[in-house]
Amino acid sequence: MHFKTTIEINAPPDRVWDALVDVETWPEWTASIREVKGLDGAVLAFGSRVRIKQPRMPSLVWEVSEFEPTTSFTWRSSSPGVTTVGSHVVTATTTNRVTVTLGIRQSGPLAPIVRLLAGARTRRYVQMEADGLKKCAEASL
Repeated sequence: MHFKTTIEINAPPDRVWDALVDVETWPEWTASIREVKGLDGAVLAFGSRVRIKQPRMPSLVWEVSEFEPTTSFTWRSSSPGVTTVGSHVVTATTTNRVTVTLGIRQSGPLAPIVRLLAGARTRRYVQMEADGLKKCAEASL
């Protein structure tokens, strides 16, 4: 499964980036996340691990595998038979407007089964996260 969503946000890039990397506050602005706990401290960086609990899904530990300050991070989570990679990209279009692209890609022998069982929910959650980030960043202006 591979899903991407892109959203325009009317807020300065640093405001959007700060909200995006402050992962422990995600439950405040998206209903797709119940709980987030940084396992290596509160600051997100290359190698950081984060435990995330989403509704109707098991808790997963995500590890940051790529990190470009102010522009993007990618993290991955593995469970038996499935590796999930989440991407987060912030692209400034003007001084007060950005495009954010969020993506999920799953691979492994059980990925087709996971897609059948949870694909629609996963796509809905990614869209909820994009919409929540927009609302959060634009509200704080």
